[in-house]
Amino acid sequence: MAHGKRQRLRFKRRRSGRTDYRRRLRMLRGGAPRAVVRVSNTQVTCQLVEFGMGGDSIVASVNGKTLAKHGWPAGASRKSVPACYVAGYALAKSAIAAGHDSAILDIGLASSSSGGRVFAALRGMVDAGLDVPHGADVLPDDDRVNGTHIDDSIAAAVESAKKAIEGA
Repeated sequence: MAHGKRQRLRFKRRRSGRTDYRRRLRMLRGGAPRAVVRVSNTQVTCQLVEFGMGGDSIVASVNGKTLAKHGWPAGASRKSVPACYVAGYALAKSAIAAGHDSAILDIGLASSSSGGRVFAALRGMVDAGLDVPHGADVLPDDDRVNGTHIDDSIAAAVESAKKAIEGA
């Protein structure tokens, strides 16, 4: 910790380990909106965020609680790989409706493991038509995205949620 009058404190979000300002600055220099994906202990949150001089503004947002509006089962997990896929799909459809056709992925300080929940949300965004730069090897396979590794009812829920999002 910095002590003394010549020492300079780091920003509070950097000290607490919540923001990597170098990575954030690199993303902001691109000028494209950020597709922010965060997975908490209970749900997933996907947001399309634009930078402004007065602060970031959220263009579109989908979280685990709003998945029920799209036909996601009440008893199913809101942070599983299929739930993240549906959330990413719903975010991309609402972003395209708002006039945005491209974004860059912002996973924050989360670890980037191939086939994980963050990349399931990315696959949902790409499948819905949002242009997000990515490598094909990080996306999860079809069985995990559809939820057949969990239960057949989850696979049916994914398909019904996608149809509900398309119809909305």
